[in-house]
Amino acid sequence: MCGEVVWRSHKDHHRTDKGSDNHLPTGTKIWLVAGITDMRNGFNGLAAKVQTMLKDDPMSGHVFIFRGRSGSKVKLLWSTGDGLCLLTKRLERGRFAWPSARDGKVFLTPAQLAMLLEGIDWRQPKRLLTSLTML
Repeated sequence: MCGEVVWRSHKDHHRTDKGSDNHLPTGTKIWLVAGITDMRNGFNGLAAKVQTMLKDDPMSGHVFIFRGRSGSKVKLLWSTGDGLCLLTKRLERGRFAWPSARDGKVFLTPAQLAMLLEGIDWRQPKRLLTSLTML
């Protein structure tokens, strides 16, 4: 795993800890980069986009999330202080929920990031209410 950032699926049956699913250093901001990104970009291309499009520092330790044209793949770029990390996730079905803005960035909470990575629409999450029955 890259640095202190750990993401786990709720389907991970081999978990040994009982903590939160997302471990981000305190103060880490999560930025969803609006618009479409060429998913052929790697470390250097995505870091350049952070600098030129967002006027931000890719080495800040914040997480920057990019989505491709098809909507089924995202890339997350962040720095751990000693280097850059890049995570790619592809949904087998469906598309990642994305804002309609063509440029700029949108702030996400760690909970919204977890929903995004699970393929859940983080913009309007709905609680599924089930009735409780007593036996």
